[in-house]
Amino acid sequence: MIEIKPLQEINAVVSVPGSKSLTQRSLIAAALAEGTSTLHGPLSSEDTSYTIAALRAMGVAVNDQNPDKWTVEGQGGLIAQPEETIFLGNNGTATRFLTSVASLGKGLFQITGSRRMTERPILPLMKALQGWQVDIQSNMNNGCPPLTIRAAGLGGGKTILPEGKSSQYLSSLLLVAPYAQKPAELEVLGEVLSQPYVEMTLAVMADFGIRVEAAPTLNYFRIPQGRYQAKNYLIEGDASSASYFWAAAAISGGTVTVANVPVPSLQGDTNLVPLLARMGCEVSQKDGGVTVSGPETLEAIEVDMGDMPDVAPTLAVVAAFAQGTTTINNIAHLRIKECDRISAVVSELRKLGVDIEEEPSRMRIHGKSGNNGYHGATLETYEDHRMAMCFAVAGLRIPGVKITGESCVAKSFPDFWERFELLRG
Repeated sequence: MIEIKPLQEINAVVSVPGSKSLTQRSLIAAALAEGTSTLHGPLSSEDTSYTIAALRAMGVAVNDQNPDKWTVEGQGGLIAQPEETIFLGNNGTATRFLTSVASLGKGLFQITGSRRMTERPILPLMKALQGWQVDIQSNMNNGCPPLTIRAAGLGGGKTILPEGKSSQYLSSLLLVAPYAQKPAELEVLGEVLSQPYVEMTLAVMADFGIRVEAAPTLNYFRIPQGRYQAKNYLIEGDASSASYFWAAAAISGGTVTVANVPVPSLQGDTNLVPLLARMGCEVSQKDGGVTVSGPETLEAIEVDMGDMPDVAPTLAVVAAFAQGTTTINNIAHLRIKECDRISAVVSELRKLGVDIEEEPSRMRIHGKSGNNGYHGATLETYEDHRMAMCFAVAGLRIPGVKITGESCVAKSFPDFWERFELLRG
């Protein structure tokens, strides 16, 4: 358990680890490429360690001894049958991405994860892969891992992704589609959520030499056959990780610069910054970094966060200190993350005295510009890194905030607590 001490007059410059989303996408592209790639500024974390271990089990050599620079010896799309079941913890991104990567191989692939991962749906991805002639099944017949894949390569042609609720399904299919046995087409039914993550995938693919023809609505794609080409690839600082430091500035009236998240960025989560500006913060950018200064009084807003779900909990915490009612819409997909992030945020903020409502696809936070009525409490993290980090922000304003299971930050930000202390100067 860790207790967060309140802090006033924040004035800090911090850096954050490399983007988890870009690290995992570039690992996949580099593994499938022809030649040896170097990834600069990657994220070393629990999640990316699972990804690397799985790639090694599939015959890809990854050297991550230097934390600032990894090398990946691409196999040109050749995927070896692993000797054992691939275990991916609660790494949803890797589970979805590597399910498609395994489909490129030949032989038997078993993929599993933690208890929570076995509750997280993957059926839409399975159906789309079956449309590309992949033999894949859920061992429990519930559309969740563990999975068994009897791989014989990716057939290609036209397939349909039944829903776009998780952009990871779509990104997974796109990343492997160039290696199909005939040119691949992909149609997505329903609304495509978290579109910036899909655009990020397309950008990484283009950087490694494959350009995809995509409809403006991102619900139809034609993917050419080809091979990724090895390259030196620079990974941006993680915008989701940066959100907690920008939020700290917003609620404290202080100033925080995150020095290594550029604007413009490949990451949709940088769109939190304009939302903070709408709430009254001053925002500036310089030398590849973004500075946020909090106002005397934050103002409530209404916002659609369908494209940036990972920072919705961060905004909910900020909203608790804003005058008026903040409504965060279009976030039903938060319920299938590492935990049900809507219920978790609502439950834990209520422990602090925050007036917050939960609906199927939105949260409504009735904030206060002061601390009146808020009080300390012991908060649960639900083994979810984002819960631990967003609740830490609340503790900067409310005395007595204690967080249990704080080590879960290792999933994406292993030294978060040390860097969070840098806010104290």
